[in-house]
Parts: sequence; structure tokens; C-alpha cells
Amino acid sequence: MKEIPNLRHLRAFCEVARRGSISQAAEHVHLSQPAITQAIANLEEEVGAPLFDRRPDGMALSPVGALFLDRAERALERLRTGTREAIRIGGRKGVRGFQDFDQLLTAAQVRALTAVADAGNFSLAARNVGISQPTMHRAARDLERLSGLSLFTRSATGIVLTPAARALAQHVKLAVTELAQGFAEVRESLGGDSGRIVVGSMPLSRTYILPSAINALVRERPDVEIDAIDGPYEDLLHGLRTGDIDVLIGALRDPLPIEDVVQEPLFEDPIAVAARAFHPLSRKGKVTLDDLAACQWVVPRRGTPTRDRFETLLGGRATRGLVETSSQILVRGLLLGSDRLTFISAHQIRHEHELGLLVTLPVDLPGTERPIGLTMRRGWRPTPTQQLFIDFLREAGRNAVSPVRNA
Repeated sequence: MKEIPNLRHLRAFCEVARRGSISQAAEHVHLSQPAITQAIANLEEEVGAPLFDRRPDGMALSPVGALFLDRAERALERLRTGTREAIRIGGRKGVRGFQDFDQLLTAAQVRALTAVADAGNFSLAARNVGISQPTMHRAARDLERLSGLSLFTRSATGIVLTPAARALAQHVKLAVTELAQGFAEVRESLGGDSGRIVVGSMPLSRTYILPSAINALVRERPDVEIDAIDGPYEDLLHGLRTGDIDVLIGALRDPLPIEDVVQEPLFEDPIAVAARAFHPLSRKGKVTLDDLAACQWVVPRRGTPTRDRFETLLGGRATRGLVETSSQILVRGLLLGSDRLTFISAHQIRHEHELGLLVTLPVDLPGTERPIGLTMRRGWRPTPTQQLFIDFLREAGRNAVSPVRNA
């Protein structure tokens, strides 16, 4: 679970930074001066360093404070955006709830919303964050009363978030991610650990680009933690948009799947037709589309860029015993044990090619190039370690050349 500081302390910190004075800040956050002083002290303890230089003429941000302030303000702005979006979607009527309820949100309510969003069940959510179910349930219901919105509904499979709750949860999780990045940046600036990076990896990136970037990063940041996640594109995109994933690497989508992400192309990757070594077609000087249409195939699932290209070239002709799968292990096993063919990037079979297990066939496939690159949240600001990793991904992309020749 990502770190969630006391949100009232966070607001007090931002107000003192803005005013340069505890007394002036107290007038705007409706806290006493001793309460703000205590809030700043508690937050400094969580951060692990002084946030202000105490001076006779007021409070000046320390270098650590200036670093953390940007993340704190971005997090609070995410909460403001999320609450307004939830109210817009929820269609709140009458005087129920508070208009600017982002100012009243607590860490417990934020934790409850994100935990239930992930678990879909109050009991499991409570277990995941280490609190009792009644405590979790109370925090969730307090959030409903505070917002004046219906956020949780029961279904046959558990708890379902309403559309308003889903919008709120997305922004809340992004706010929590901003704070986690802030804590990581502070630790790094103080010479501590280098943080954690979560990368969503699509199939092509796993054999060369991602290993190259990870190895390069670890040489410079040996203590960094890297979590490489694979799965269907839709799941990876959802994780990126909610802050659970920092960056995606793999085939880009056209058109852009949604406006809150950006894509950065690294290189163009042509599709190849792969087969087992000594496949009958591997002995031909030139393979035609008719030759391909007469074979059986193992293909990616519908909706992927590679499957779209397969359908464009052979979809109306190659229909004999198609096997659909997103598992590269299954693709490899089917090719090695039969005369099936597959559309695939040469990068994905470079190891099998080097071992003499798979080959690419001599066939012209015009128009099958696809852009490979990075997908990131729009407006995302990476930490220095995350930025270094992005730079290594870019370098690996520039060095990526087709590693397999036609048979």
C-alpha cells in the first residue's frame, strides 16, 4: 500500500509554504497555530527531513520542502479534480454533502476508496490494508455522507463502484501516486533508496528492450525495485491510468485509446511470419500469400495490432484451424510441434532463432510495420530514477534492429 500522509497536515504544509507564515496560514485552514506547528512537525517526521527553515521573519521552504511541495500540490489538485468530476457524474441533488468535499477528505477515506476499488469487497479490502472490516465499512460510508453521492452498490459478485465512485477513485489513486513519488524523490535527494518502478510490458518488449533498460538502470541504481507486469493491453492501460503502473512499453495504438495518455514512438517494427526450423515453406525462395493461406495458424487475440494486420492480409483466406492466444509460451510450443505459422515480431523470437528452433519465412508483408514505443499518463512527471529508466528505454529502442533474417 502506498504511503498516505494525513491530508490535513498536507494542506497545512501547502498553506504555510504559500503564505510563508504559520499565523497567516492558520487563518485560511481554520486550525490554530499550535495545531499547524504540530502538523508540520508530523509531516516532517514522515518525510524524514525538515520542510522549512525557521527564520525570525517567517517560514522558508527548505530544499526538501520545495521538492515535496510540488508533489503535494499536484496531489491536492488531483483530489479537487476527482471530487468535482464525481459530483458532475453523480448528479447530486439538493443539499446533500459538501460542495468542496476534497477539503474534508481524510487518509482513512482515501484508503478505503482505493482498497475497495481494487478488491471489490469490503472484507478483502480491509484485509489488504490491515484494518478491521467495520473500520473499513465506516470509512467508506463516511465518504458517501461527506460527498452526498452513492459510491458503492452491492452485486452478486461483491461491491461495485458507481460511475461517480470510479471517477473519484481514479483521481484519488493518482493523488496517492503523486505523494508516493514525492516521498521517493525526497529519499533519493537524501541519498536513500532509489524508489520503485512499475512497468507494463507488452510481448515485444520482453526479449530485448525491457531487459536492456532494466540492466542499464540497475548498474546505476542498484537498489531500485522494478516490477514488470504483463497482461492484456486493456488491463495494463487501466493500471497506467490509475497510477498502479508508471509506463507501458510495446506496440502503440492507433487511434489513441483515450485522451489522458500520450504515446511516444521509438521505432517501427515489421511483422514477420515465423515457423519451426525446416518447415516446408522455409525451403522456398519466396513464399506467397497463397502459400500462407494454405497453412494453419496461431494468432493473437482480436483487437491487438498484430491480429489486425493478420486480418488485413489473410483474414478472409486463412481460416483453417485458427488458434487464438496471447501466451508466447503456447505460441512457441505450437510452432515447434507442428507446421503452424504465426505473425510475430522478429524481436520476440530472437532467442529461439539463435538456438536454431524457429525461423522467419521469406515473404513480403507490405504495410505490416507497427510503431513500438512508450505509453504514459498525460501530464505525468517522473521522478529522477523513473526518468533515467525512460531514457534507457529510449536508448534500447534506438538500438533495436531486426535481429532475425528470413530463412
